[in-house]
Amino acid sequence: MDHNPGYPAEIRRVIHTTNAIESLNSILRKATSTRGWFPNDEAGLKVLCLAIQNVNRKWTRPLKNRTAALNCFAILFGGRLPLV
Repeated sequence: MDHNPGYPAEIRRVIHTTNAIESLNSILRKATSTRGWFPNDEAGLKVLCLAIQNVNRKWTRPLKNRTAALNCFAILFGGRLPLV
């Protein structure tokens, strides 16, 4: 399903892959739902902290085709994108 039909594929890829809030929520839901229940709040918090630590390794990778996406942003959003 194409949620952003007005944007080029390079921008849609960046928008999809950088939605950090939804990604983190998904990871936390998965970490807690596979356990079923926790004996106390501290056990639940430990599982969530470990899930966040594990996801940090994934989030350090650079975006694929970053240059192509930046070029598209620069073309579409001219003066609003600060170029460094």
